[in-house]
Amino acid sequence: MKLSVVIVNYNVKFFLEQCLHSVDAAIKGLEAEIFVVDNNSVDGSVEMVAEKFPDVRLIANRENTGFSKANNQAVQQAKGEYILLLNPDTVVEHDTFSRSVAFMDAHPDAGGLGIKMVDGKGRYLPESKRGLPTPIVAFYKIFGLSALFPKSKIFGKYHLGYLDKEQTHVVDVLAGAYMMLRRETLDKTGLLDEDFFMYGEDIDLSYRITKSGYRNYYYPDARIIHYKGESTKKSSVNYVFVFYNAMVIFARKHFTQKNARLFSLLIHIAIYLRAGVAVLYRIMNKLLLPLSDAAVIYAGSLLIVDYWESNVTYTVGGHYPPLFLFGILPAYIFIWLFSVLISGGYDPPLRLRRILTGLLAGTITILVFYALLPADFRFSRALIILGAIWGMLSMTGIRFLLNLAGFKNFKIGANPNKRYAIAGDTEESERVADLLRKTLVNPGFIGLVGIKDTKNNSNGFIGNIAHLADIISIYKIDEVIFCARDIPAHRIIDTMSQLQRSPVDFKIAPPESLAIIGSNSISTTGDLYVIDINSISKINNRRNKRIFDISLSVILLPVSPLLMWITKNPPVFLFNIFRVLTGIRTWIGYAPETSSGSLKPSIRKGILNPTDLFPNRKIDAETAMTLNMLYARDYRITNDLNIFFKGFRRLGRM
Repeated sequence: MKLSVVIVNYNVKFFLEQCLHSVDAAIKGLEAEIFVVDNNSVDGSVEMVAEKFPDVRLIANRENTGFSKANNQAVQQAKGEYILLLNPDTVVEHDTFSRSVAFMDAHPDAGGLGIKMVDGKGRYLPESKRGLPTPIVAFYKIFGLSALFPKSKIFGKYHLGYLDKEQTHVVDVLAGAYMMLRRETLDKTGLLDEDFFMYGEDIDLSYRITKSGYRNYYYPDARIIHYKGESTKKSSVNYVFVFYNAMVIFARKHFTQKNARLFSLLIHIAIYLRAGVAVLYRIMNKLLLPLSDAAVIYAGSLLIVDYWESNVTYTVGGHYPPLFLFGILPAYIFIWLFSVLISGGYDPPLRLRRILTGLLAGTITILVFYALLPADFRFSRALIILGAIWGMLSMTGIRFLLNLAGFKNFKIGANPNKRYAIAGDTEESERVADLLRKTLVNPGFIGLVGIKDTKNNSNGFIGNIAHLADIISIYKIDEVIFCARDIPAHRIIDTMSQLQRSPVDFKIAPPESLAIIGSNSISTTGDLYVIDINSISKINNRRNKRIFDISLSVILLPVSPLLMWITKNPPVFLFNIFRVLTGIRTWIGYAPETSSGSLKPSIRKGILNPTDLFPNRKIDAETAMTLNMLYARDYRITNDLNIFFKGFRRLGRM
């Protein structure tokens, strides 16, 4: 056996499916075997592999054992002369393996091999080659000097930026996303260190390879796409602690006691700095705009109050009491901003209509409460109206300024209906186009792009892939989708690389798959792209659904002793109220399906579901799937209310 490919998977079913399709194509002509080790995924990954890739040797763990241990499980069973550790969020070219094996055959001193990696837009990933993170290299990395001077031989050692990425080099560290290892080398160095749960194991093994007398090579003539799809995002506090603690484990294992202490000190400084920055960034990212709105509305309202009391209310002297200025007025602003939040006014892309709707709803709410207040607390309806008008002017003004400054989330009048170009042969292109039409509420445009030199006159075709740059410009394309069944990975990578400066996003549609995979930007690479205009997946709809769940539970709880006489299974009904309140369940979810391939945004498991609209009919599996898709595509709180009232007696369902 020449090659054993080992893939560890955790809840990235659609990435894994795409990866396995490309691996199947790449092992042709090689004596090879494929292992998939699943770390207790709950997204149907195991079932997908068993159904679509029966030749893969599947190891299904009952717990998440970590990256190192899972890889070792397969390596211990592997029979290949070379062992390839491959991430599931990758796409390999048809000759990636054959080129890599040929290089290893020609270089008996090579203990490990890494290759050129590009992201989902065809851009080179600097982690394709790395240096050893010694204390001084770690210092340059932690404090940003390596980013400021990436090509410096002094400061750029972390990613070896001073080495030509188009040339073969001996390097210190191989990337765990694609790590080809010689079996005899592993026999000398040992397997991956299982003290590393996630991150750092590739650095540790690379270092042990060089200590055993072998070399690690970076080989740019073989390529992969790497979506960098960690489930833990690099901006999260969890990632910071896991990654940098892995570095501490490495230092204690391999450095002298003095250097290990220094390294550990640097790492702990980095942990708290990065964790603090991550927390601050998340807080400011969420609160900066609302706080700015609140400050501007409050400042303007104070000016309005000052004018009003001087010229209308207290013309002969006097002022509004502090209770109004520092209690009632901030309460008004809170209600306005909360209403804007509920209406989606803080969700990208910017919609001024949502802001106006939220302010109107907030004003009505304030006026209703105002009418119920004692006379001593009713200061002026006019100030409420004037404050709302100022809020509308100031909030729209702030957003216009942000739009003029070029912030992408604040584009005025951005068109949510994207324009797509699908590259592939007729049959597969039309299948993907049909997938788009089924999952998108209203696609702006779908054009088909042929891949052969001959002109395709079929309906919907707008040109050839050789002229893709012109097609993007003429038809104002937002996204290009490549059909992986018809276009080899190397051509996809070449095309993306040629067009990487264009403003379009690139996606890949694996054959026979219900997912379209890609990355929207370097900061979101790795996110599974399942068409994102399914209405229930929108941020504001998810938030409103959760508010609906909480509000309904709060209403049901005090009257539950009466309702228990009406619902079936009363104890479970009471239990369900608390499950929904704590976020374990939702009142309305999807109907159970027998198929695991249905393309729907994930939501909490529901007590009721769309089939409860038809309590006296037997709903078959296909109809249930259709009802679920319709529910996901066109989510409304009114839909939830309708299902709730129709299925009220079933609120005690487990």
